[in-house]
Amino acid sequence: MKKHISAKTKWLIVVAVLLAGLVTITAAVNRGRPGESLVQTALTPFRSAASAIVRQVERYYDYVFRYESLQAENEELKRKIIIMEENVRSADSLQRENERLHQLLGLMEEHEDWVPTDAYIISWVDSSWKSAFTIGKGTKSGIQVGMVAVTEYGQVVGQVTEAGPNWATVTTVLDSTLGISATVASTGYNGVVEGALATGSQGLLRMNYLPTDSVLRNNDQVLTTGSTVYPRGLIIGYITDADFDQTGVAKYALLKPAADLDNLEQVYIITDYENQ
Repeated sequence: MKKHISAKTKWLIVVAVLLAGLVTITAAVNRGRPGESLVQTALTPFRSAASAIVRQVERYYDYVFRYESLQAENEELKRKIIIMEENVRSADSLQRENERLHQLLGLMEEHEDWVPTDAYIISWVDSSWKSAFTIGKGTKSGIQVGMVAVTEYGQVVGQVTEAGPNWATVTTVLDSTLGISATVASTGYNGVVEGALATGSQGLLRMNYLPTDSVLRNNDQVLTTGSTVYPRGLIIGYITDADFDQTGVAKYALLKPAADLDNLEQVYIITDYENQ
């Protein structure tokens, strides 16, 4: 902020100038005259006062100009730091995207029939009973309601439940409204995976309708069985616990989602695939 000279300082400057002028004129007029020594002696305190005031004013001006110079330098340094931080963030973001594309390339080599469209997450639905987010692409990019969203590793993220020209809403696997036909990879037991929000198991999935005599082990992988919505073999999650349901006729298993939903930046919408 620019410093302003106060009224008091202005008066001090005026007084200093007047005193300096008066002392100079008086000294010139009396130079060589009788009593010059007496005059010089009498004017000495005024000269000292005037010099002190002038020095103080000069210091004040030096401080103001130095302050403004430092302030300008400080603002320039802040600007450069902001630019550097933005460059670092951009580089980190590009590196993460590059790594995701490498992983996706490997996935596409295994599933040549898939047609994925990448999209960045632009906002999340803030709710304790619903799990969904909005992406920055929609029908103009070929994205339609019912399509599945996955990570670059082929992990199920969720399903497109709303779509506009340049946006779409993806409801995640954690939401209790989604049901996915699934199978336990190691044993072939089939069931339906739903979000466990409604049952109070925050952050987990629940696989229902498993056979009573099914043997379930922790970390068993659960995959999609394949349907008109979900391609076969997508990774849904890993078993963390199992028990009998309320009827006692069937078992259920709790799953940890394979996709790291808390740290998602980008997803891939499978817009087309061959249903096997």
